[in-house]
Amino acid sequence: QVQLVESGGGLVQTGGSLSLTCVASGRTFNRNAMAWFRQAPGKEREFVAGVSWITAIPYYTDDVKGRFTISRDNAKNTLYLQMNSLKPEDTAVYYCAARASTNVVRATTDYDYWGQGTQVTISS
Repeated sequence: QVQLVESGGGLVQTGGSLSLTCVASGRTFNRNAMAWFRQAPGKEREFVAGVSWITAIPYYTDDVKGRFTISRDNAKNTLYLQMNSLKPEDTAVYYCAARASTNVVRATTDYDYWGQGTQVTISS
């Protein structure tokens, strides 16, 4: 059974930092694209960042460029998201996702595996 388990969420003030971790189990994900999504109350789930297995090139939504860094450790089957200079509008539940293909895409429907999410709250 495939599992993605996120951790690292919490409450921080504006300008603070958080580091999210996603540990994958049940299969090896070192040939899969993986990504972080987020969903704020009353909004649709949106792509935040993703990384390709083939190129290792990261992709970011414009809102987080320069502030967030995605990385992965294939040996540990783990995905990370370092979030700096956090803003109140970053408040959301953050989800880890993986897809069977190797390239990063931004649509939620193209991802095959999802974690349960971790809450990130930024106070103003």
